[in-house]
Amino acid sequence: MPMTEPGVTGGKDPGARQRLMEATARIISEEGYAAATSRRVAAAAGVRSALVYYYFPTMDDLFVAVLRAGAEVALERMRAAIAADDPLQALWVINTDTRFTQLNLEFMALANHRKVIGAELRTYAERVRDIETAAVTLVLRAYGVDLREFPPVVMSMLLTGAARILCNEGAVGVEQGHRELRAFVERYMSRFGTPLPPAAPAERRER
Repeated sequence: MPMTEPGVTGGKDPGARQRLMEATARIISEEGYAAATSRRVAAAAGVRSALVYYYFPTMDDLFVAVLRAGAEVALERMRAAIAADDPLQALWVINTDTRFTQLNLEFMALANHRKVIGAELRTYAERVRDIETAAVTLVLRAYGVDLREFPPVVMSMLLTGAARILCNEGAVGVEQGHRELRAFVERYMSRFGTPLPPAAPAERRER
């Protein structure tokens, strides 16, 4: 019979795995991926460090689990955007949400060192691109836009890319050009009756 980690059976904590994932996501978001060591994660989750490797054979396995869980949440929000009354604004809000963009940026940095993370990110990015393109296609078709002149995949990349630029640069205090970019996007979205939500605090300071 294989040996089990003391305390895992009998007095097993059924929420330990989830807490480890949540602690990892929090540490990566707040302090960067390098801070997410097994001991640090275990302490934040309130479990013994040995339990990290009971649930996740390697730290890469833990990082992948966190990435996949976050991806499913984000993809569900994306799918809801297609069904929303205003898909373009929904996509804008999603892509300016720092709760998700900061974690994603850290995983992108980690992907430079961990091939398995890069593979997961590529799969996730392709699924996101499909959903975003589908949402933009619905709007453009509804307004009779020539899809050959304005390819939906290009328009979706411009819209979400602009949102991510404002979000990512605003997080480190970069504001140059933000007012002009936001005004440009507002003009584009106004063609489809889509007002942007109020500017974030970092953007308002520039006004």
